[in-house]
Amino acid sequence: MSNPLIYSVVPIEFRLDLKDPFIFCAHHIDHYPKGNADLGPATPALNKEYNMYYGETVPGFPEHPHTGFETITLVEQGYVDHFDSLGNAGRYTEGDVQWLTTGNGVEHCEMFPLLHEDRENPFELFQIWFNSSPEQKKQPADYRMFWREQIPHVFESDPEDRKSDIRVISGAFKHTDAIPRPPHSWAAAAENKVNIYLITLAPEAELTIPATTATSNRFCYFYEGKTLDVEDQTIDFKHLVELKADADIHLKSGLLESRILWLEGEPINAPVAMRGPFVLNSNEELDAAFRRYRETHFGEWPWPSPAPVFEKVQPRFATYNGGERKEFPEQL
Repeated sequence: MSNPLIYSVVPIEFRLDLKDPFIFCAHHIDHYPKGNADLGPATPALNKEYNMYYGETVPGFPEHPHTGFETITLVEQGYVDHFDSLGNAGRYTEGDVQWLTTGNGVEHCEMFPLLHEDRENPFELFQIWFNSSPEQKKQPADYRMFWREQIPHVFESDPEDRKSDIRVISGAFKHTDAIPRPPHSWAAAAENKVNIYLITLAPEAELTIPATTATSNRFCYFYEGKTLDVEDQTIDFKHLVELKADADIHLKSGLLESRILWLEGEPINAPVAMRGPFVLNSNEELDAAFRRYRETHFGEWPWPSPAPVFEKVQPRFATYNGGERKEFPEQL
């Protein structure tokens, strides 16, 4: 790259390959049709018609295990019904974020009920696979919901009064802090500088992202719009840009509104051994984790099926402590 602040620009179809402490990010988009009474598609799904259709009736990912890392799920469109082997469950939707630390093992399912029978059910989410430190991989699994009503927004205007909206998912943007992350997350400690933003720029709006540490890894994913100027280099829609971290980065939207996923953080600097849904530090640890999973399934699955969903009328909510505590965002 001729620009010393831009290390690489990569076109993206589905998966964003990232660097420590991030593992990768999947950008899921599916154009689901009208739903039926069973919350599945009113018209039968053809083979491989959708990216995320692993359930028999309802789209989504039935019961499956994870250990050793974190999933950060940011929903842009559609609904997610969550169930896990900790006995927790919930429903979340557009603008909400779920942060799950899988620690020493958990099973969960993520189903995408099609609630609307009178119109199509477009679906879009980001799921970031985020690594854990060796010590955090040994801790109990945990999760936290970041409801859209709670997520801080920073609104800025450029000299021409063109607007930018920065949703602060993790870390801080200038003097605005994010909601606390789960306690056994690499992102929970401020010194790790794990900043995750969802940025919306009005047409031709300009915004400067402040520098972070020289040792951090930093990425800008331009996922909606026409063009985006990054340090005066024009970037096309659906491209991932790796950037110098210890420099201010100037952004300017093209003629259409631009949306950006911004990721940066200090590396964990530990070996990574990954096999399917398990992320540990060595092949020996992976072998031991798979043996433990075969013996224990990371706890009993307390739900009536591998792919449960809630009734259509269920509002957004989450449970914690094995279902003992319920949380409804409208009541917060």
